[in-house]
Amino acid sequence: MSAPILSERDIQFMLYELFDAEKLINRARYADHSIETFNAAINTAQQIATKYFLPIRKKIDSNEPTFDGEKVIMIPEIKEALDAAQAAGLGATTADFELGGMQLPPIVAAMVSAYLTATGSTTIGYMALTSANASLIEAYGSPEQIKTWVEPMHAGRFAGTMAMTEPSSGSGLGDLTTSAVKAEDGSYRITGNKIYISGGDHDLNENIVHLVLARIKDAPRGTKGISLFIVPKTLVNEDGSLGERNDVVLAGLFHKMGGRGQTSCALNFGENGGAVGYLVGEENRGLMCMFHMMNEARIMVGTGAATLALTGYQYSLYYAKERPQGRLPSSKDPLSAPVNIIEHADVRRMLLAQKAYSEGAMALCLFGAQLADDSHTADTEEARKYAQTLLDFITPIVKTWPSEYGPKANDIAIQVLGGAGYTNDHPVEMFYRDNRLNPIHEGTTGIQSLDLLTRKVPMNNMAGYSLMLGEFQATIDQALKHTALGALAEQMAESVAVLKSTTEFLLKSMLDKNIDMVLSNSVKYLELFGNVVIGWLWLKQAIVAVEALAKSPHESDRSFYQGKVQATRYFFSFELPQIHVWSKILTDLDSSCYDMQADWF
Repeated sequence: MSAPILSERDIQFMLYELFDAEKLINRARYADHSIETFNAAINTAQQIATKYFLPIRKKIDSNEPTFDGEKVIMIPEIKEALDAAQAAGLGATTADFELGGMQLPPIVAAMVSAYLTATGSTTIGYMALTSANASLIEAYGSPEQIKTWVEPMHAGRFAGTMAMTEPSSGSGLGDLTTSAVKAEDGSYRITGNKIYISGGDHDLNENIVHLVLARIKDAPRGTKGISLFIVPKTLVNEDGSLGERNDVVLAGLFHKMGGRGQTSCALNFGENGGAVGYLVGEENRGLMCMFHMMNEARIMVGTGAATLALTGYQYSLYYAKERPQGRLPSSKDPLSAPVNIIEHADVRRMLLAQKAYSEGAMALCLFGAQLADDSHTADTEEARKYAQTLLDFITPIVKTWPSEYGPKANDIAIQVLGGAGYTNDHPVEMFYRDNRLNPIHEGTTGIQSLDLLTRKVPMNNMAGYSLMLGEFQATIDQALKHTALGALAEQMAESVAVLKSTTEFLLKSMLDKNIDMVLSNSVKYLELFGNVVIGWLWLKQAIVAVEALAKSPHESDRSFYQGKVQATRYFFSFELPQIHVWSKILTDLDSSCYDMQADWF
């Protein structure tokens, strides 16, 4: 028997007990679905993952794509695996039936992709970015653009990317220099250089559809002068057939610490007169359009980070149950049989930390996926607005908390295996390397913390922030009805009070203090807020578990629910109390980092 990829029981718990995904079949969009079709999609993903991706996981990691000066070369098994996933419909899980999709709720689609991510890691990024690209064009493109580019992407013929970052500007999109000049036929000619383009070049699909940020001639400086363009690798004729190669050239590949199944490219646009591009939406509104894809990608990044944490946890848990080593301190007989390492309290501590991080992170990502769905498909306009307001607010946390704590969980998984974990005989070191990108791309932790504190908290008279506080209070009230959770509910209330007082202090300080100094510790504010959110989600899980335990479930389920309650207690004992230290740093306006001078290092 090998280690499980993910916990099937926890998937069922998250979907149907914590988030009640079954109720979604009452919405018009999902009327053709049922729990059976939801589970069938997840089971299909599990089968594809086990048959095609799991056997080549190590080979992908050991055989990074290369560039021979003309094209990308990668092992053929990657295309075989991706083609199998695409043929099973797993590349368009949330897309409309009419466009060839499964039309699944995002929360179910997240668990479908989790199996592929757990076994294929960033190799799945080819499909995930394509789906996000297609979603953006569906939202802002013309009917002609949808037909020309989206339908082939959902069918698996075309792949999609987003091309934002430039060598000189990095994350500072307002400083980008890629230019666009309008041609007589209404298209544009794009000239510039982009780097770190995931899936920017390969031969896995017939064509690649790049979404490129560029500045039209005479457009305003900064982010207000950015437009968005479809720039295909190969032009498409009016009948949908492929035409001549566009003026898009692969300049080279980046060689990475992890995520080696997906190419990371430097692309040159317009070396020979300008690459043909097609405007998406309105001129100078490109960043608004791109954030549609970026926000979706940020939830995707968080979910990927949580998934890698979960699969690392499952592997180390399996290992700990099977690996005999040492004896308990209470054992006085040196000739007694060694115990499996899970019997050692410190190993259980490490497993509990992983469980708290990974299952808490996944609950957060599924909450984000549910909000994204509710913002479009909830029954009333009021409910849709509520979901959108809360989603806009919480997105920086959904992206960042899993991407920071996911690698921490993977680091602990290595420690559980000891010296074996440090070797490539086991995949836990690869999970860590694959996961380490997630705090960086789609907005670094520092950028997300500034976004949360300076934009998301004050936005619309603190509407999203207030809704989040309301969610906290509703769960606290519910938990107080259960004697077993009374102390946890009170601790949660105290934590929310710390969050509120810290937030109020910082907002005031931003008005009458040196704002650069006030914001110098913004990452600690994001971490503080994130820990309170994860505490809230663990308390919600504990409520479900306590109510289920009261019904005298089967012994295996009883153990499962007790594990949920114990993980909640662990998080409230070991992790949540750290917010008091971070709050003191923030409210003392500690200037250790701000005052440090460049020449003191």
